[in-house]
Amino acid sequence: MAYQKVDQRFRVHTQDVDTEELPVPSLDLEWDMEKELEESGFDGFEPDNSSQHRLANSAGNNDLDFEFMQPSVSPRGRFARLEEESDYIVHPRQGSKNQQGSLPIIVKLFIAGFIIFICGFLIGYYGRKSNSKHTLPNNITPMPPTSSVAVSDDGTILQTIVQAIEGYSIRSFFRNLTLFAAESDRGSSAAHVMEQWTASGLTEIRLVNYTVLLSLPDANQNKIILTNSSQCFHPSGQQCSTLPSAPHGKKEKNDLLYFYAAYSAKGSLEAEIIDVQYGTIDDLLQLQSSTDVTKKIALIKLGKAPLLYKLSLLLEAGFGGALVYIDPCDSPPREKLGEKTFWISLNPGGDPSTPGYPSIGGIFREHRTNITSLLVQPIAASLAKELLSSTEKANGECFQLTNSSAVSKTIKLEVATVSEYRTIQNVIGYVKGSINPDKYVIVGSHHGNSEELWTSSTSIITEVIRTVMTQIQKKRWRPNRTILFCSWGGSIFGNIGSYEWAEEMKHVLQSNAVAYVNLFKPVMGNGTLNTVVSPSLRQLATDVMNKRFSLNCTRQENCSGRKVNSVQVEGNSDFFINHLGVPTVQFAYQETKPSMGPGFLSEAVLLNDASMVETYDPNFNLHETIAKLTAEMILHIANEPVLPFSVLDVALEVQEKLKDDNIASEQMLALANALRETAQLFQSDEMRPANDPEERDPAHLRMLNDVLQNLEKNFLIQHAPPGYYRNILYHLNESSSQFSVMKEAVNHCNLQKTNQTLTKIISMVQSSIRSAQVYLKTGLDVFENIQNTKITN
Repeated sequence: MAYQKVDQRFRVHTQDVDTEELPVPSLDLEWDMEKELEESGFDGFEPDNSSQHRLANSAGNNDLDFEFMQPSVSPRGRFARLEEESDYIVHPRQGSKNQQGSLPIIVKLFIAGFIIFICGFLIGYYGRKSNSKHTLPNNITPMPPTSSVAVSDDGTILQTIVQAIEGYSIRSFFRNLTLFAAESDRGSSAAHVMEQWTASGLTEIRLVNYTVLLSLPDANQNKIILTNSSQCFHPSGQQCSTLPSAPHGKKEKNDLLYFYAAYSAKGSLEAEIIDVQYGTIDDLLQLQSSTDVTKKIALIKLGKAPLLYKLSLLLEAGFGGALVYIDPCDSPPREKLGEKTFWISLNPGGDPSTPGYPSIGGIFREHRTNITSLLVQPIAASLAKELLSSTEKANGECFQLTNSSAVSKTIKLEVATVSEYRTIQNVIGYVKGSINPDKYVIVGSHHGNSEELWTSSTSIITEVIRTVMTQIQKKRWRPNRTILFCSWGGSIFGNIGSYEWAEEMKHVLQSNAVAYVNLFKPVMGNGTLNTVVSPSLRQLATDVMNKRFSLNCTRQENCSGRKVNSVQVEGNSDFFINHLGVPTVQFAYQETKPSMGPGFLSEAVLLNDASMVETYDPNFNLHETIAKLTAEMILHIANEPVLPFSVLDVALEVQEKLKDDNIASEQMLALANALRETAQLFQSDEMRPANDPEERDPAHLRMLNDVLQNLEKNFLIQHAPPGYYRNILYHLNESSSQFSVMKEAVNHCNLQKTNQTLTKIISMVQSSIRSAQVYLKTGLDVFENIQNTKITN
């Protein structure tokens, strides 16, 4: 048979520095190896031995070294031409007549031929055996161009990794991290996370430092003083006289100090308190018709809308301060959030002193000690009841707090915080991809101190690292794309760690970040599995859940107790969703269904006890489930030749949001219909490489994945209300499927008595839909031109 060049679609590294690749023009040569082998007496050949470079451990280097962030190339192929060896060429030589006559000539020829045959047979046999073992780093054996590349081993390895995840191993990591967090004097939690990841086999890992502005509680607690009776209360509801103050400047570890709002304005305000309930537009409209609220202090419940948005409405209405509390009727019965110590951060994201750019050395800083001009103070529900003179009770301890007194109350609110520059640390590790090392699947959790509930997510990501690295070490396997494992610092102050790193790497991530997998408080109950996912990844997330739970869910309502939604969530996915337009996914167990409460109660940062986690999940079965779901999502995205994203689901999501929207114009509906038609064409015509390896031309595959990766970027609008996502594919909560920004703009018209905001928002949404349709259409046109060029050639 004639041997042709090998179509090597994956990069092969060799440790032999003297071996050089053949120049590209030589790759087009074709030649008949069989004839040469016959001439030289070989029946087979042995390929060059190649092995993968071992990544150097640079854990001790604190500087970011993203050497792997280089564009990947798919080589056209290479082969090694065999050369004839002189040892096997028979040179006739003359001998004496006695020697020539000692044996017949035919016997000599027979013996020589037999020896050559045996040598050729042995070389051919061992050459083929060696060739069968010559695999690339991802366990794929090079094949001739006429055959597809075998990828079945990757599916086996994926299942092996997922099955190797075990609950008892996660529990071991959890208890180790919890013990370390409790003994805060043992050092940095980031350094300890790094040690755990290194022990789990991750070799490429860094600590990345940023100096950022934090807003911390003052040693002397904030106060609420009733002016008519001179009674003084701390935010916890206890009277000031019962709690001794700490000496000035000494920050004792006292839970009651953590009733505060980070980045609030500082000072004092004496004014009447006004009950605004949840502080929604409807609540404020009822007040403005009969009450002057200028420079008053609002008593506002957490929930129903983002707190930053509601505070912006209070500021717009003229309020000077706000007391924030959780209504006991809104919290799950087992949690009783109303009386728990909590604090809130008013930081929308990142270091406030470097808005929009990273906090690196020598950078200009704005000393913004407060983000809002409002005096904001969280308080316990018992104090809110005292201030409202509420006596209503129902369902045992649950009482819906309302103002039942016609007598107004005036209070003096004293708010103080301490602003300090401190260093936060991120832990960044990676597993380099074998084919597309410049494409990144980012997996993120966070770390903190003993007051934060972070050990649950970090233990899960550590277990995923352990199982992945075990397969890499055993099978010499690597994923198609690079997997970045990240543990963020400063999350509770406004996702500062993830913002600063992403701002520093923004231009790289804009083109190279494929997806973000978020691990944030994965087990906060044992009731409902809540899955928040981008429309692009919704089908994959559903398939992974169906497989894990042996379900057959074609519609959401058929999956009892499990929902897949695109709603706003807390956590470090914020920057990746709203500034990079990267598809994301997050799995988490909760105590109750999110739709049962007013939502956004998670904005309250609680002083959690780690023992709660073991109460919810004593055997860590829920942790194991989250870890397996997360790992399977990571590996599918990182390893499949065609990204498992659905453009059609994005188009259907847009149509669903406009279905019951009365303000959607005919033009907008037509654009949404055009987007769906283009998405259908794209899905049917260009997604064939996902199922047919024969269609996986490297250039075509690369462009196809770029289109899939970047589609959601078209839905980032320039401006959104405070607390709302800029990515309009996500809605505010489960109760509404409309575009959240359009619904808010309609309500805001009633408050502003003008439709200017609505007109602007409609234009931005319409432009996003049009942009996505043109983007997909351009992709189709490019692929069509490529196909026509191939046919012509």
